[in-house]
Amino acid sequence: MAVVSRGFGARRRESDPHLPPGQYLTEDFPVLSAGPTPRIDRAAWRFEIREGSELLAQWTWDEFVALGVEDVHTDIHCVTRWSKLGTSWRGVSIDTLLAGVDSTASYAMAHSYGGYTTNVPLAEMRDGRAWVAFEFDGAPLDPEHGGPARLLVPHLYFWKSAKWVHGLTLMQQDAPGFWEQNGYNMHGDPWTEERYW
Repeated sequence: MAVVSRGFGARRRESDPHLPPGQYLTEDFPVLSAGPTPRIDRAAWRFEIREGSELLAQWTWDEFVALGVEDVHTDIHCVTRWSKLGTSWRGVSIDTLLAGVDSTASYAMAHSYGGYTTNVPLAEMRDGRAWVAFEFDGAPLDPEHGGPARLLVPHLYFWKSAKWVHGLTLMQQDAPGFWEQNGYNMHGDPWTEERYW
């Protein structure tokens, strides 16, 4: 699977307390993708939550945005060592999406159009820590950055913020997603440099 990258223009600023160890500041928004960029029409987009084969919840685009949209201002950090500070997003909180979902699961696997997956502990997505975002910097999210919607888990390395997301599968036990099967850390905390196994 080819990795696409564009937009690197980083510089080191070691004294900045917002930069995790080993990270470089960028004003750009680099594009990294494992494979081609899928193009998904909002009319065809769905987001679903499953546990095993059971469908627990599902939304069309209009139903999804009607759940209530939040503004998110946050820093983001990529495992390839770039960080972008003070980014602005709009999306629906994972807390909102999980409200009313009856499960004792502790983990989730995010699924994307195009086949990408990544695992995230549910504790890392609750309590206002994660969203399904559809706007960046006041505009609809470009397909190259994961539009129409991507997972946003900004306190973890950005590979956990799956592009083109269309659902979560809730799991009792942790399991590796795409990059985790290929040597990336199961958790991905940039502050402790959980980059690889």
